[in-house]
Amino acid sequence: MASYAFLLILVLSGVAFFIGRSYGIAAITAGASSGVKPHSVPAYHGAYVAVWVGLPALVLVLLWLFLQGPVVDRLILASLPDSVTGGLSGPQLTLILSEIKNVAAGHEFTPPTPEIAAAAARYLSWAAIARWAMIVVILAMMLLAMFVARTRLAPRFRARNGVERALSIIMVASAVTAVLITLGIIFSLLFEAARFFQMVPVWEFLFGRRWEPQIPIREDQVAGLGAFGAVPVFAGTLLIAAVALAVAIPVGLFTAIYLVEYADHRVRAVVKPVLEVLAGIPTVVYGFFAVLVVAPAIRSGGMALGLATSPNSALAAGGVMGIMIIPFISSLADDALRAVPRAMRDGSLALGATRAETMTRVMLPAALPGIMGGVLLATSRAIGETMIVVMAAGLIATLTLNPLDGVTTVTVQIVTLLIGDTEFDSPKTLAAFALGLVLFLVTLAINVYALTIVRKYREKYD
Repeated sequence: MASYAFLLILVLSGVAFFIGRSYGIAAITAGASSGVKPHSVPAYHGAYVAVWVGLPALVLVLLWLFLQGPVVDRLILASLPDSVTGGLSGPQLTLILSEIKNVAAGHEFTPPTPEIAAAAARYLSWAAIARWAMIVVILAMMLLAMFVARTRLAPRFRARNGVERALSIIMVASAVTAVLITLGIIFSLLFEAARFFQMVPVWEFLFGRRWEPQIPIREDQVAGLGAFGAVPVFAGTLLIAAVALAVAIPVGLFTAIYLVEYADHRVRAVVKPVLEVLAGIPTVVYGFFAVLVVAPAIRSGGMALGLATSPNSALAAGGVMGIMIIPFISSLADDALRAVPRAMRDGSLALGATRAETMTRVMLPAALPGIMGGVLLATSRAIGETMIVVMAAGLIATLTLNPLDGVTTVTVQIVTLLIGDTEFDSPKTLAAFALGLVLFLVTLAINVYALTIVRKYREKYD
C-alpha cells in the first residue's frame, strides 16, 4: 500500500503542476490585458502548486509509515486478555506479538490458541484500516492543498520565491538528515562497543594475539572459552589492503600518466572505457576469478619454487582486489592531471624540461589533491571489501605477514559474527561492533591524514 501512496503523490503532484501552470498562464494573460507585469513565469506557478501538493503529503506518509507499526502493535497487545499478557515481561510480550504476526501471515508452526487467532484476525483488520486511512487522508490533504495553492495564483504572486524557499528547506532537511544518520551510526557503534568492553578488556581486544570468538551460549553447549585478541584480524586487513594497493597504485597511476601525456586520442578512446568497465563488475565475479584462477596459479607457482602456499592466500585476495580498484585510482588521477592548467605544462616544456620531468616535477605535484582522493577512495574500498576475502583468503585469523598464508579481515569477521538471528547480549556478537568501531576510527584517521596532504599541496599550487 505504501507504493500506491507514493505513486498517488507523484501523479497528483504532476496534475497539480499542469493545473497551476494553466492557471498561471490565465492569470498572467488577464494581468497583461490590464497592464500588470507578472512576477514569475507560469512554470513557477505550476511548481508552486506541485510543491504544496506533494511535499506535505510525502512527509505525512513517511510519518504515518513510521508510526503505524508501533501503534497497531500496542493496540493489539492492549486488546489481549489479562490471562494471556498478565505478568509477562517485555521480551515475552514481543514473542507473543511475533506469534500473532506469524499467524496473520499464514506461518503457523503449531495450532494457535483462540486468543492468538482472534488477535491475528484483528491485526489484519486494523492494519488494512490503517493503510486505507492513510490513502484517504493524503488524498484529501492533497486535494485541499491544490485548491488553496491555486487560489493564491495571481500576476504579481511571488511563485518563484515560494519554490526556491521550498527547495532550500528540502536541501537543509537533507543535510540535517545526513548528519543525524552519521551521528546515529557513531552512537550505535559506541554504545554496543562499550557493552562489549564491559565484558572483554580493551587491552586484550587491541593487543591480544588470539582470535577465537566462539563461546558457549548455553550450559549444555560444547565450545571454547573464547579469545578476543583482534591483532590477527587487524594484521590480515592491513596485509590484504597493502597487497591490493601495491597492485592498484602503480598500475592506476602509470595508466593515468600514459593516457594524459603519451597516448593517442584513439588509444585513449578505447583504453579508458575498458578500464572503467572493471569498476562495474560485481565483487562476487572477482571472487570466483580469485578462487578458480588466481589462487590455484599462486599455489602452483609457490610449490614449484618450494614455498609453502595456502590454498587461500592473502596474495590471491589482495591481487584480485587490486585489479578491482584500479579504475578508482586511474580515473581520478586522469581527471586530476587533465585539470592541471595547460600553462604550467607548456611553461615547463618551454624552459627545456622533458615530458617526464614535466610530469614528475610539475603536473604530479599540482594534481596531488585529486590523486590522493583516488588513492583514499581505493584504500577505503580495499579495507571494506568482504566477498573477495571470504572466497579467496579464508575465515581463519592468522597472525602473519606472509602473503602466501590465509588470513581474514575485519569486515569478514563482522559478517561472520552477525550471521543468523542473534541477540546482542554476548561478547561473540558484540565483538562485531568493537571491530566496526576500530575500522571507523582507522578510516577517519586516513581521511584526516589525506586532507592534511591535500591542504598542504593546494596551498602551494593555488
